[in-house]
Amino acid sequence: MNHPDVLLRTADRKDLDKINQVVEAAVMTWNLPERVKRLAMPSYRYNDHDLEHYEIVVAESENRIIGIAAWDTTPHSGPEQTQVLLLHGIYVLPEQQHQGIGRELLAAVEMAARTRNIDGVLVKAQKDAEGFFKAQGLEKVSVQDSARDYENRYWKRLE
Repeated sequence: MNHPDVLLRTADRKDLDKINQVVEAAVMTWNLPERVKRLAMPSYRYNDHDLEHYEIVVAESENRIIGIAAWDTTPHSGPEQTQVLLLHGIYVLPEQQHQGIGRELLAAVEMAARTRNIDGVLVKAQKDAEGFFKAQGLEKVSVQDSARDYENRYWKRLE
């Protein structure tokens, strides 16, 4: 790990308020109209029910959650007839971004996929996050059906 003061651990119910604070802080930095961010925010918040369907890892520093990664617990069909872990999102507090925390969270997602013998990781990236995912070696998935396929899908085959 690049940050000896950052601990990655599995989230639990008591973390939900702090997780949602990180998510909200990150989403509010996106290059979207304020009204759109406010209206979309409820769909980005995690609740008790989500913990049954997502695995969530938090990055903690000095007993403070500074980043999270969440992914579906069930494999999904991916490009090239693969099975992929569907990454729901990586969120890092704005003041902690560009310090390698997102990279470490993505590495935890990749490790979870490898442990389950899953072929890769797929994410439906928010437009502002495309540069991050490209820099981490994910490739853009071409749109086959514009009515069905999300435009900003990225994936990485794991060795």
